[in-house]
Amino acid sequence: MKIPPHAKLIFKGVIFDIYQWEQKMFDGTTATFEMAKRPDTSQVIATRGDKIIICHQEQPDRALYLSLFGGRIERGEEPLVGAKRELQEEAGLASEQWKLLRTHNPSHKIDWTIYYYIAKNCKIVAEPHLDSGEKIELLEISFDEFVQAVTNDKLYSPNLANNLLRAKLDPPKLEEFRRQLFD
Repeated sequence: MKIPPHAKLIFKGVIFDIYQWEQKMFDGTTATFEMAKRPDTSQVIATRGDKIIICHQEQPDRALYLSLFGGRIERGEEPLVGAKRELQEEAGLASEQWKLLRTHNPSHKIDWTIYYYIAKNCKIVAEPHLDSGEKIELLEISFDEFVQAVTNDKLYSPNLANNLLRAKLDPPKLEEFRRQLFD
């Protein structure tokens, strides 16, 4: 759901803005509805050869964890441009082969889209330029290790985990995902 044009901004935060509006109910009464808005984000599944490159990451508010490359898309930035920027900033990697895997809206109460991209045959093109709150180490893992990490929450990505768990129940779908990454 998107925030209606007549909604009023009642709080402007660093990441989240909060909007409210009056909504007519089925019985004719009205109620105040509320929704948060945040910048869209990109997540990148980076590959090189037959490996998937992920990061072992630490941030000031979190212990070490595994993650995809990605982050907030800047105001006015196209999602693919943001994904490419994040991959280069966090890993020093670039790719000439990009594919949008899927989009996901995590909550109907937050105006927010996550763009999942595949970046094939990544090459090192620069030194990473990490934010002051990031410590990142690159890890190259096999497809099977990636599926295992995502589906057992070692690599936190609930939407991707849901899709991979469903694909594990349907081996042709899992093989199709593997082909999307490497063919």
